[in-house]
Amino acid sequence: MADLVTIEKSGGIADVRLNRPDKYNALNPDMFKAIIEAGESLAEARDVRAVVLSGNGRGFCAGLDMGSFQGMAGNDREVAPTLLARDERPENHAQRPAYVWKKLPVPVIAAIHGVAYGGGCQIALGADIRIAAPDAKLSVMEIKWGLIPDMSITQTLRDIVPLDVAKELTFTGRVLSGEEAFNLGLVTHVAGDPLAAAMTLAEEIAAKSPEAVRAGKRLFEESWHADARTGLEMEAGMQSKLIGSRNQIEAIKANFEKRPPEFED
Repeated sequence: MADLVTIEKSGGIADVRLNRPDKYNALNPDMFKAIIEAGESLAEARDVRAVVLSGNGRGFCAGLDMGSFQGMAGNDREVAPTLLARDERPENHAQRPAYVWKKLPVPVIAAIHGVAYGGGCQIALGADIRIAAPDAKLSVMEIKWGLIPDMSITQTLRDIVPLDVAKELTFTGRVLSGEEAFNLGLVTHVAGDPLAAAMTLAEEIAAKSPEAVRAGKRLFEESWHADARTGLEMEAGMQSKLIGSRNQIEAIKANFEKRPPEFED
């Protein structure tokens, strides 16, 4: 499966590429498995401080492979029962290629060019930050095939756009340019070279204290929809662990000494 998703690490950054360029990185069972394996392999990587997720070839990801839809048209309902199967984790196998990026302990930046349709769009939504080319095409496209988006979109899109926007995108399957997606808040930035911009941002993040960055992601992921007490107690608890730690002291020293910090993973 390794050739379907490649990972290269350098300077604390994991450069993750969907690698089925002849099919616009469309999702078939092997791609599902390869993306999940790639994400899970980074979950315990202490040397990784940020992840950049992109697609090789002419697009980020075209969504579900057309062969899957042709199977449905032939009344093939074998896939339906598998959507209800799960283990101790809340997400099922189909939701994991997108949800795995949201659950990584480090920031994930998606660089979107070409198309990000359906499941491909939902994988991008699993990232913490999205940078799109102005002419990229994004769509929550499942309605075109008589379906709803079901790759963890309930856990991602709600944190990105208002409910009415989420509903409109789901009801219509409208294709958005990168610029339109930015105006709606679906992507964070627009850049002529989204991969280069994502790498630059990842380098900036990787230069910060890795403990503080990881704590920051966890703080927002776990408190954003929680009650006030939970959020406030998390702030205090995490801060108490960071204060006086080796990397926090190094951040202070580096600032006063006007030099780049040297953080430990």
